[in-house]
Amino acid sequence: MNQRSGAARSEGVHVDETALIRAAQAGDNAAFEELVRAYDQSVLRLAMNLLRSPEDARDVYQETFLRVYRNLNSFRFDCSFHTWLYRIVTNLCLDQLRKRKIRKEEPTVLATAEGTLDHMDSVQEERGDSDPQRHLFSGEIRKKVKETLAQFTPRERMVFELRHYEGLKLRRIGEVMGTTEEAAKNCLFRATQKMRSALGDFV
Repeated sequence: MNQRSGAARSEGVHVDETALIRAAQAGDNAAFEELVRAYDQSVLRLAMNLLRSPEDARDVYQETFLRVYRNLNSFRFDCSFHTWLYRIVTNLCLDQLRKRKIRKEEPTVLATAEGTLDHMDSVQEERGDSDPQRHLFSGEIRKKVKETLAQFTPRERMVFELRHYEGLKLRRIGEVMGTTEEAAKNCLFRATQKMRSALGDFV
């Protein structure tokens, strides 16, 4: 670790990201490691939320930072580093989702720091003493949402998840997906209409 980046962390000074990226582009391994530490959790979380498979998410996580390392010199600051990084993650996830469409596979398990749980079960469960009928109804909705997500096209799935689970704005989603805000909006509209139609009996 070089003295510059080490001193910045020890003094709690916010390291300018542009300077950090330029240092990494110049071959400063400590600067690159700091970039990885700044984004590794968000990259892993995004991959897990989009793929809902711990194994696939770890593969995407590793491949993401391998590609960042190989292609960092091509980053020209025409967008934010966050957007550029998310674009790499989402493209890799899209590839995985397309492969699943071919194989007709749909993993539904998400690993977290607390253990393994279903992505749609991240919504708080009803307490044991609550209305059993309501509990059953809630479970049926989660099951229907999972089934519907599996029927989305990969791009619909990606846009829907980025908007509703990652909370990204449509403009940012368009940047991440390499398209326009209007195209992202139209894709989200189609996905939302499919979801509403599927949940018609429940809402």
